[in-house]
Amino acid sequence: MVLALGSCWILDGLEITIASNVGEKLSGADRLGISTTAVGLLATVYLIGQVVGALVFGQISDRLGRRKLFFITLAIYFGGSALTAFTLGTGAASITFLYLTRFIAGAGIGGEYAAINSAIDELIPAPYRGRTDIIVNGTYWAGAAIAAVIQIPLLSGAISPAWDWRLAFLIGPVLAIVIIFLRRSVPESPRWQIMHGRGAEAEESIRFIEHEVETTTGKHVDPVDEQKAIEIRPTPSAGYLTLLRILFRTYPGRSTLGAVLMITQSFLYNAIFFSYAIVLTHFYLGPDADTSIYYIPFAIGNFLGPLLLGRLFDTVGRRQMIAGTYLLAGVLLIITAFLFQAGVLNALTQTIAWCIIFFFASAGASAAYLTVSEIFPMEVRAKAIAVFFAIAQIFGSVAPLLYAFMIGSEDNPSTSGLFWAYILGAVIMIIGGIVAAVLGVAAEGKSLEDIATPLSVVRATGVGGA
Repeated sequence: MVLALGSCWILDGLEITIASNVGEKLSGADRLGISTTAVGLLATVYLIGQVVGALVFGQISDRLGRRKLFFITLAIYFGGSALTAFTLGTGAASITFLYLTRFIAGAGIGGEYAAINSAIDELIPAPYRGRTDIIVNGTYWAGAAIAAVIQIPLLSGAISPAWDWRLAFLIGPVLAIVIIFLRRSVPESPRWQIMHGRGAEAEESIRFIEHEVETTTGKHVDPVDEQKAIEIRPTPSAGYLTLLRILFRTYPGRSTLGAVLMITQSFLYNAIFFSYAIVLTHFYLGPDADTSIYYIPFAIGNFLGPLLLGRLFDTVGRRQMIAGTYLLAGVLLIITAFLFQAGVLNALTQTIAWCIIFFFASAGASAAYLTVSEIFPMEVRAKAIAVFFAIAQIFGSVAPLLYAFMIGSEDNPSTSGLFWAYILGAVIMIIGGIVAAVLGVAAEGKSLEDIATPLSVVRATGVGGA
């Protein structure tokens, strides 16, 4: 189930990395011959697609269920990414087709986020929910590492330029076919079923899950304490206006926490990731250098953070670990800024510094997604994820432009500009850490109903979490 659900992050990491490295080659006359500006817009169109997809499918996921969205959003991503490889010509119609396919692929992945994170939280046992969600979110970087490794031989010149970039964009759709078969065995969320008046179906899903656990592990699943029983009355799906009222009137502190965590991590990641190659070429390697090899250790460091630190978010605690990873990432980035200004870094040591910083930042960023998916009521969970994801992407989209401006041109890169860009990113992450320390929710080991009482509860014996 973890493999089937975590695959959406792998696909996104793969798509972003391929687009970042393949995109710059599309300006060549032997490929599409589009302008550098047109290439730059590819990432923007993809991100816009993610925002639209998250908002649209977040609403649909709360209305139609998690499982149906698994297949709908994956099919949309498959179609968009596969069609990108069939872009022909260099005219206005071809460029429009290219942008449309990137938008569609982004919409599919954005829709995945809302459904997948909801399903993970609703299906994983409370003592393991934090580490599972964080590791699954961290698999984004496994996808980035896969893409970085594959694209080195793929774009080495051994394959015709007319085909190499097309094959790169087909890697994701091929993986999507495999993922479809994995997802066939994932059940619908019993929580979603019971909240929509489908009691018999929820019981059937629970029996299936308990049977799988007992068959696989040999352990008996004890009945839930009757003191945890709640009585609900299914209510119609809430729209986004209702959601905003719930978020900022009923849960103002939690909404502030979710927004700050998502915005700060999105700003830092978009700023560093999309300026990664620029920094390496402008300050260390020269304009003609191939930077793709440097993405591999960066991606590995980002994946190891959630993988190795994930369990601590369940044992040490959410507030402590989120605040700690954000603050530590910010402090390490300040140290890196001064080392860069002192001129003691080179391409290798700069990459090592980024790996260490994002080892911690990646775990914190994954925990931001965990936070916004578990601290709000069941009925609006997918839409809440979508809203905070959209907010984060909007702010994150500004970061690459700001960093590019502060770094300066290839002919005249600004050392002081990059120094202050690093300081800015560090301060933003530190702000996120302070907000997490003050407003963080101790959700570790707790049932979702104990963290946030469902909106449809009529009578509750053992739930809390206002």
